[in-house]
Amino acid sequence: MSALLQTRGLQLAFGGVVVADSIDFELQAGERLAVIGQNGAGKTTFINICTGFIRPTGGSVHFDGGDITRMTPRAIVQRGIGRSFQLPQLFLEHSVRDCIRLAAAGRNGVLRLWTPLARVLPESEIDRILELVGLRQRADDPCSLLPEGQRKLLDIAMALVLQPKLLIMDEPTSGVSTEEKHGLMAIIMRVLDEQKITSIFVEHDVDIVTRYATRVAAWISGRIAADGKPQEVLGNPDIRRNVIGE
Repeated sequence: MSALLQTRGLQLAFGGVVVADSIDFELQAGERLAVIGQNGAGKTTFINICTGFIRPTGGSVHFDGGDITRMTPRAIVQRGIGRSFQLPQLFLEHSVRDCIRLAAAGRNGVLRLWTPLARVLPESEIDRILELVGLRQRADDPCSLLPEGQRKLLDIAMALVLQPKLLIMDEPTSGVSTEEKHGLMAIIMRVLDEQKITSIFVEHDVDIVTRYATRVAAWISGRIAADGKPQEVLGNPDIRRNVIGE
């Protein structure tokens, strides 16, 4: 079976700090991959390379059979990779509904001053997407009124508008209270499963990783130090000492 996402020999350094050290990696369709590691281990750099925000100095990235190494973030989105950010990228002065419209306008390339925003996406489709993440009742509220957990869900909803095959999430539970984390992840993973979207998520909470990942990749100093089933990686003494901090 061909990998959905594949990297070969990825290399990148900032000054004398190596953040991608000849990374060979494959992700199969349908996997839920958790990426773990201490701050500075190279996790975010890796997803920035895969989404076109940073270009490597060596190696390649292939997605769905095509080379995306030198593509722009917009072109990579159009190929089928969506992304959500540690800090949700929302239009706080707009309503929840309008954020969905703006995401759709960007996808379709119709974001122009003379294009009425209301015509970008049918209301029924907006309602469907917001219903998926439990935000339909807040559709007409300003984004600025949403608590952090719902902002995260709206960020996911905006990514869903892009119709991705793969969604990469940078710390989806950061800034969310301990009591809300599992509810948030349960919604996200249910939606991704229903839409048949493969996922990668960066996460520090071991309990979240254990419950929601089907595979874990642990980063240390710009390389993948362990990669496998959650119980195998999280039970590795080196990973428990150098990544989890026990």
